[in-house]
Amino acid sequence: MYWPAFALFACVVLLLLAGFPVAFTLGGTALLFALGGALAGVFDISFLGTMPNRLFGIMSNETLVAVPLFVFMGITLERARIAEDLLDALSRMFGGLRGGLGIAVIIVGMLLAASTGIVGATVITMGLLALPTMLKRGYDPAVATGVISASGTLGQIIPPSIVLVLLGDVLSSAYQEAQLAQGIFAPRTVSVGDLFMGALVPGLMLVALYAAWMLAVALFRPAAVPARRGADADAGTVSLLRFVGAFLPPLVLIAAVLGSIIFGVATPTEAAGVGAVGAMLLAALRGKLSLARIRDIGRATARVSSMVFLILIGASVFSLVFRGYGGDEIVREFLMSLPGGVFGAVLLVMLVMFLLGFVLDFIEITFVVVPIVGPVLLSMGLDPVWLGVMIAINLQTSFLTPPFGFALFYLRGVAPPEVPTTAIYRGVAPFIAIQLAALALLALWPEIATWLPGALYGG
Repeated sequence: MYWPAFALFACVVLLLLAGFPVAFTLGGTALLFALGGALAGVFDISFLGTMPNRLFGIMSNETLVAVPLFVFMGITLERARIAEDLLDALSRMFGGLRGGLGIAVIIVGMLLAASTGIVGATVITMGLLALPTMLKRGYDPAVATGVISASGTLGQIIPPSIVLVLLGDVLSSAYQEAQLAQGIFAPRTVSVGDLFMGALVPGLMLVALYAAWMLAVALFRPAAVPARRGADADAGTVSLLRFVGAFLPPLVLIAAVLGSIIFGVATPTEAAGVGAVGAMLLAALRGKLSLARIRDIGRATARVSSMVFLILIGASVFSLVFRGYGGDEIVREFLMSLPGGVFGAVLLVMLVMFLLGFVLDFIEITFVVVPIVGPVLLSMGLDPVWLGVMIAINLQTSFLTPPFGFALFYLRGVAPPEVPTTAIYRGVAPFIAIQLAALALLALWPEIATWLPGALYGG
C-alpha cells in the first residue's frame, strides 16, 4: 500500500501549482489523506498523536529564533537605505571603467546578502536603484538585468542567510536520524554555524566568478558595458570620507554577526540578536528610525516570520503522514537501488530539487523535500555541511531559471516597460551556467565547503 504516499505528494504539488496557500495545502491535504486512510484501514491514526510534540519542538527550537531576528535585521537595513549609499559610492568609484557599474552591483549585492539575507528585498532594491542608471549609461538590458538578478540571489548562499538557518535546522535532525539508523547512539551534530562557515568560501567564489564574467563581457563586448563618459565622467569621483561612511557601517555589522559566530562568542541565534540591534543603531544614526518606522518594520517581520513558521507546521504534518504511509522507506529503497551508488542518488536529488525550484519556493523545498531525502543521503556517508551547501546553491540557481525563477519575477515587477522579459531571460543565462559550474566544482572538490568549518572547529 505504498501508492497513497505517491498520491499525497502528487496532490500537494498540484495544489501548490494551482496557487493554494502553501501552509494550509501541506497540512490540510495531509490530514485529509490521514483521515481517508484511517477510514479505509490503511493508515494508523495514532501517528498523529506525535503532532503536539512536534509543534512544541518547533516552538521551543532556539535555532529557529534566529529567523525573525535576521528578518528584522534585513528589513531594518532595507528601510535605512544602506544599499543606496553603497551603490552610489561604488558606481562613482568604478563607473569610469567598462563594466565597472556591473562590478559595483555585484559587490553591493554581496554586501546586502551578508547583511540582509533576503533575496526578494535585494533584487527589488537593486532593480529600483541600479537598473535605471545602467540603462541610462548605455548598458545592454540583458547584461544589466542579468547581473542584478544574479547578485540579488547571493542572499541564498552568503551567510547570514535565512535559507542556511532553515537548512541547518532540518539537516541537523536528518543527520541525527541517519546516524541512529546506522546504530550510532552518540550521534555527531551539525549546526547552523557549521553551515554558515561552509557556505562562506563557495559564496565568495560565486562573487568572484560573477565579477570575472563582467570583466569578460567588458573585454569581448565593450559596447554592452560602456564606461561613464561626458559630463558624467567629471562627476565620477567620490571622497574617501564618503566612501568610508558608506562602507564602514555595514562592514562593522557583518563583522559583528559573522565574527561572533566564527570565534565562538555567540551562537547563530545570539548573533542574529546582535545583528538586529546593530541594524537599529545604524538606522538611528542615519536618522531613519522613528516609532512609525519601527512599527512598520515589526509588522513586516511578523508577516515574513509567520509565513515561515506556518509552512514549517504544515510541512511537519505532511512529513508525518507521508512517513505513516511508508513514503520514507520508498524513497530510501529507490535511492539505494539507483545505478551509480552515492553519485547517482545525489545527482537525482539535485535534479529533482532544481526542477521543483521552478515552481516551489525554497522554504517549501527545505521543509518538504530535505527531511525526506536528507537522512537517506547522509546515511550514505555524505558530509552534512557539503550537502547543505550543495542544496543551497542548487536552490539559488532555481531562483534564476526561466520561466518561473522568483528573482526574475521580482525584477520584472520593477523593471521599466521598455525592458522586455526576453532580455531578462537572456541576461540570466550566463549566470545560470556559472551556478552550475560552481555546483560541479563543489561536487569535485567538497573541501571548498568543508575546509573552513574543519579548520575552525576541528570537525
